Amino acid sequence: MQIVSAAEKAELERKREDLYKQKIDVQDRIRKAASLGDLSENAEYHFAKEENRQIERDLAELEAKIKNLSVVSNEHVPEDVVFLGHTVKLLDLDDDSEQLVRLVGEAQPPSADSDVLPVSANSPMGEALMKARIGDTVKVKAPRGTMEFKILEIVQ
Repeated sequence: MQIVSAAEKAELERKREDLYKQKIDVQDRIRKAASLGDLSENAEYHFAKEENRQIERDLAELEAKIKNLSVVSNEHVPEDVVFLGHTVKLLDLDDDSEQLVRLVGEAQPPSADSDVLPVSANSPMGEALMKARIGDTVKVKAPRGTMEFKILEIVQ
């Protein structure tokens, strides 16, 4: 079972709604293309059918994901404790650089316009950060060795 924050679940449900809207649009295009006649040489019809199959696959995958997740709340978590959904400012003790990471239930690629790196709660870094407090130093085992970070603050 995958754990996610309420915001992550809302985002998955928004994606599901978007896919349903896309599906309706594609099915309308299929009907219009089919009404043109000979389907054997109708590229628009075949392209729309393939697009519909891809949307169906994406929807099935998303539905299964939503069905098998558990939403955790951070309402009763003390303000100085890192928990799922928090964005944390870390100091890398190796090179004194700072970085922002967001503890997420489901790993996702970072967006190009964001300085915040999403970190899965199940990853080594996520496990080290989960329930750590501001001011704590956490050690993260990585393929290139152990890294140490100091938790400076919880931004959100």
